[in-house]
Amino acid sequence: MNLLTKLSLVSILLLCGFYFANAQERDDRATILNFKGIQYKSNDSLFYINFRFRMQNRLGFKNELDGLDNGKFDARIRRLRMRMDGYIYTPKISYSVQLAFTRSDQDFDDTGIANIVRDAVVFYNFSDDFYISFGQNKLPGNRQRVNSSGQLQFADRSLVNENFTLDRDFGVSLNLSKKIGDMPFNAKAAISTGEGRAAASTDDGLAYTGRLEFLPLGSFTNGNDYQEGDLEREETPKLSIGGGYSYNDRTTREGGQLGRFVQNPFSFKIAFADAIFKYKGFAYQAEYMRRDIDNPLNMTDEENPQETFAYKGWGVNQQLSYLFEKGYELAGRYTYVMPHQDIRTFETQTEVMEIGLTKYMKAHRLKFQLNGTYTFKDGYFNNLTNKSSWGTMFQVELGI
Repeated sequence: MNLLTKLSLVSILLLCGFYFANAQERDDRATILNFKGIQYKSNDSLFYINFRFRMQNRLGFKNELDGLDNGKFDARIRRLRMRMDGYIYTPKISYSVQLAFTRSDQDFDDTGIANIVRDAVVFYNFSDDFYISFGQNKLPGNRQRVNSSGQLQFADRSLVNENFTLDRDFGVSLNLSKKIGDMPFNAKAAISTGEGRAAASTDDGLAYTGRLEFLPLGSFTNGNDYQEGDLEREETPKLSIGGGYSYNDRTTREGGQLGRFVQNPFSFKIAFADAIFKYKGFAYQAEYMRRDIDNPLNMTDEENPQETFAYKGWGVNQQLSYLFEKGYELAGRYTYVMPHQDIRTFETQTEVMEIGLTKYMKAHRLKFQLNGTYTFKDGYFNNLTNKSSWGTMFQVELGI
């Protein structure tokens, strides 16, 4: 078989996998059921694996209102990922591996290391509603972080998530889904290293994270609570209320699992609460996060140390959307972030208003997104001194 024939066969497989794939993507569990994309199972059924990829190509522009610059373009591949899920010997022992191939997706600018591995985790499934994980994976943090970046209705997560979020970490987690009467709930807990993907060794301080979710109106259709927008057009109202807490003891990075390394360890206390509501194409979600640190000021751990800080404060994000006929969605987002007085020298009150138009061709697997944003500081809608800014972003997401 010559090279051209092989490439043709691979292309056909990818196209077929893209056309038929409909499994809901979850970053916190291996996808081994109801997958209709590219997959392989051994004759004795003791080995199974499926393959997925996705990419986000974008073109954006941002301009500050002080007139001192001519704006900045952002034209790049935001994400290019490959994911492999499966099981070995028995479906009770499953695994998930996810690799990243773009610079912005590898934590390179903060660490100087191309962190290609995003997920490398093994699951033991005691039952459909109870499993444990061991390895590198997402922590059970705020809802927008728990959702896959491929399931978002805006091109990027909110500023609240950017400033306060947890991220991937190496550790062990327990995950339980049960009911109180007729009300489903999910409980998740994790103990992890606290330094994220870039950690070369483990220090004495660990991170302890827990999350609870309650669904008082019953379960969402096809895991619809783990994607933004009501693509399932819920026939009855659905609501999920969640919250949790994370204590990261003596982390050596300015963002906990993210950011540059620092000379003196931080101890983070992060609280978060969120809710999502969906009904007949209408979706609303809100998220609150707060981070407390005894001393947020520090120095970078580099050859030429620079003064830095960890973001201390709180923020609220709200999103409202409606899915029209033929896959068109209109969404709005308002984000408010308030820094603590300890870091007011570096940060000011920031508000972001965004509007988004999305055309879903194959749910979140193929979509076209057009976003517009306006950012202003200190409560002044038109503040030239603190560089209020506007921007626009067009993004195409394609994957299986």
